Amino acid sequence: MVVAPLTLASLALATLVIAALPFLLYRQLRLPLALRPRDAIAGVAVFALFAMVIERALNDYLLRGNVTTAAFLSQPVAFVVYGALIAGVCEEVGRFIGMRWLLDRAARAQTGAAVRTSADATTGVAAGGNAARARARARAATSRAERSAAARADDGAALSYGLGHGGAEAWMVGVLVQIQWLVFAVLENRGRLDGFLGNLPAESVMRVHLILASLSPQLAGIFVLERVAALVFQIGLSVLMWRGVRAGRRAILPLAIVLHALIDVPAALSQARLLPLAAVDTIYAVAAVFVALWLIRVYRRPVAAAA
Repeated sequence: MVVAPLTLASLALATLVIAALPFLLYRQLRLPLALRPRDAIAGVAVFALFAMVIERALNDYLLRGNVTTAAFLSQPVAFVVYGALIAGVCEEVGRFIGMRWLLDRAARAQTGAAVRTSADATTGVAAGGNAARARARARAATSRAERSAAARADDGAALSYGLGHGGAEAWMVGVLVQIQWLVFAVLENRGRLDGFLGNLPAESVMRVHLILASLSPQLAGIFVLERVAALVFQIGLSVLMWRGVRAGRRAILPLAIVLHALIDVPAALSQARLLPLAAVDTIYAVAAVFVALWLIRVYRRPVAAAA
């Protein structure tokens, strides 16, 4: 069996598009929205810890390691409920913690700037310097602190964080997996795949062959659609969480968990063979359009003001 060159090219192009998308968006919006690398790095770290480590450990234990829970979750309805909730709980708790840390750090920086401003002004007057110059320096420093606080008060941090969180998901769940299948496809075309997978059981090797046989340019397009939609959802959830945490709303964490769970319901239904993949992709495409339109409305005014 040979994977068609058109299929290989389509998968490679789709992988490159998804790999580059978070970086291109960040670069394009970095100056207009005052995006900071620290916020994006926080998003990457939160996804890596809470989704790739904690969530996967829970899944391994509850779905395979514990006989009782594995038997219970083998029921389709139970699996759908669990699959929708586990990602919401793990990721949104992590997002909440990450954004609380970003806000606390910004508040400490603002307080420190104000203290330094006051101390500099007092020192200038006490030393017999020009009082007018000291006050001018104080006003300038205060203005910088206020601008910094304003930058933290807008949604730029949420976008930067969302690009980090969603970008990490795009890479860890999408790009790296696609690269693996591209390697398998090249090895299959060269007749070396069976030797490369020699340590795996024959059943697993056969499953890899079947998946490679099902690859097509259409699947590459579906991959792009799913990953773009996921990135849009992650940014939207980040903006929602940021605004809720900033406003001190206690209900924001359970609300975000419920919304995240609702987003994951179609995928869980598909995994339980209760909903066809075409319907899942249609749902995600339509929902992503609405979320993207809301995000454009949120960020259009800051971008226009910066321009």
